[in-house]
Amino acid sequence: MRISNKNSKIDKTMKQDRENNNSNNNKINNENIYDNNIKINNDNNHDNKNVNKYVNKYVKMNVNNNSNNSNINNDNNSKNNNIKMKVDNDNNKSNKTNNKTNNNTNNDNLNKKRRSTFTVLFYVNRDKVKQNGLCPVMGRITIDTKLAQFSTKTDIDSTLWDTKSRRAIGKSSQSILVNRAIDRLTQEINKFYLELVDKQGYVTAELVKNALSGIGRKQDMLLKLFNEHNQEFKLRVGVNRVEDTYSSYLRSYRHLFYFIRQKYDMEDIALDKLNLNFIDAYDFYLRVDRQMKQSTILGHLIILKKMVSRAIHQGILKGDPFVNYITEQPEKQCRHLKSEEIDKIMQIHIASKKVCHTRDMFVFSCFTGLAYSDLRNLSQKHITTQVDGSLWISIKRQKTKSECNIRLLDIPKQIIDKYRNDRKSDKIFNMISLASICRNLEKIAVLCGIEHITFHMARHNFGTHITLSQGVPIETVSRMMGHRSIATTQIYAKITNKKVNEDMKLLSERITDKYAVFEDKTMPVDIKLNQNFKRSKVEQQEKQQ
Repeated sequence: MRISNKNSKIDKTMKQDRENNNSNNNKINNENIYDNNIKINNDNNHDNKNVNKYVNKYVKMNVNNNSNNSNINNDNNSKNNNIKMKVDNDNNKSNKTNNKTNNNTNNDNLNKKRRSTFTVLFYVNRDKVKQNGLCPVMGRITIDTKLAQFSTKTDIDSTLWDTKSRRAIGKSSQSILVNRAIDRLTQEINKFYLELVDKQGYVTAELVKNALSGIGRKQDMLLKLFNEHNQEFKLRVGVNRVEDTYSSYLRSYRHLFYFIRQKYDMEDIALDKLNLNFIDAYDFYLRVDRQMKQSTILGHLIILKKMVSRAIHQGILKGDPFVNYITEQPEKQCRHLKSEEIDKIMQIHIASKKVCHTRDMFVFSCFTGLAYSDLRNLSQKHITTQVDGSLWISIKRQKTKSECNIRLLDIPKQIIDKYRNDRKSDKIFNMISLASICRNLEKIAVLCGIEHITFHMARHNFGTHITLSQGVPIETVSRMMGHRSIATTQIYAKITNKKVNEDMKLLSERITDKYAVFEDKTMPVDIKLNQNFKRSKVEQQEKQQ
């Protein structure tokens, strides 16, 4: 009824406009209804009821009478605007809530991705003034509010220190020295920080400080790793290592140092740069430039391989550059002299007293089997007298710590008596260095016309000519030489042709008249026991009859 009353009061002039806008209004109303329904459906349940009430009323009014379109449109426009404003306000509130949630999430992600705070600064400790009036320059590493302080090992006058730039001012030698130390330390700290981040993914101020001090840091350079090994080996000298082995490592280190400087023009080389080309070049350097023999080259390559194995065990290297490298083995030479050569050495006249002393030590070792290190350690306490009056050497080998018990023969006794008055201590002999002995042996080799002589050959002579060739069992030889296994003794004790000839003579004497050769129609020619298989011609004839 209210709508009808309103329609009766409409002016006639409004009809024409209503007719022109009728089709457009219907289209607009339908679109508004569709848009409002979509927006209303996204709102809360409480708001949806109110909105549907207004919309249904609006639709009902539109269906009952088209003549009221003008007023209804005006009313509905205001209502729709109110509804739209309300929906927009609710959407804005929802968007604000979502934005706030997204911002919190983004902040959390940023905090997770945020890198550790890392700073390095230097300062002067004015509380500790030394007697010379200088103050120590200290450093501080800060990572995630955690501090680690260290000393730069430099001092400066506090008046020459700029607290803003945290550096020394002026151009004095003291200021220049301090600033150089600061630059060097800053560069090293930054390098260690990046290395720890890349390798471990976790870094603290204390870890960086330890890396700067060399604590817990693995050496990734060859010569640095080699030097680290030598320092550790030096501490073991006298405990379970000897000085001579330590000296050999130092010599190999020097050769490797000069090779890297000459070949690569560097002071050191990274371990991950080692490959077959490096090993071949080092082999060529030792062989051509240093004129070393194959056995010496092999010794240096073995030491280099040991350094590579050390790097692999420490996790510095993942692969072994020696895996496809085949070393050239030296030609195998006879480790013992011939008996005729030993006779020449013993009978040759030597004018030089030093060379003659070397000859006597070599002969003493030939008849006792002592190595150079054991002969150098031989003292009066190692010589004992048994009940039968025989003299024995009882000594523990320096190499294996195994006990050696050797009876002294006549020639070793004579050599001991010869140098008895020359003793300077309780040592039996005044031994010279092994290098000097090797040089003297070269002179003896020239005098005797022998191609090559080493002092260790005397030990092989003992195992071959003095003991085994004279019928001493190999078990006895092994005990006298201080070997833990007979397999080791077999390397030293070689069977000579003379020994084979003598053994065959004894065998021939033992089997005389025990074997005979016969022919039989039923059996081929063979060697059988005489008492069982030898048949006379008479017996054979009787059997045939």
